[in-house]
Amino acid sequence: MFGIPGKQAVSITSKAAGQIAKLMAKDGHQGLRIGVKKGGCAGMEYTMDYVTDVDPMDEIVEIDGARVMIAPMAQMFLFGTEIDYETSLLESGFKFRNPNVVDACGCGESIKFDENLTSNA
Repeated sequence: MFGIPGKQAVSITSKAAGQIAKLMAKDGHQGLRIGVKKGGCAGMEYTMDYVTDVDPMDEIVEIDGARVMIAPMAQMFLFGTEIDYETSLLESGFKFRNPNVVDACGCGESIKFDENLTSNA
């Protein structure tokens, strides 16, 4: 929907692809759907849900056996994002490096986009 010919909407690191592929295989899911919703102290939050049925309106990105679907409403917010999976002594989880984010809360769970981007949604 908001793509550039020949360029994936999001990129997925090899660590993230491995984790997504594991999650897909665990219960036979078709992939993970990522999106954004209103919430959190900065205004927006990322969402991730297992996909059992692919929505034909989703943007689909497949890398190394991992499949990510981007909900139509979220495509303009997530274009250019790198999805990584990080593990540390205290936590592990998916990390989004999103060039469209202009601010984030201290805990990193909530994000803010440019006013021009959110007024078009």
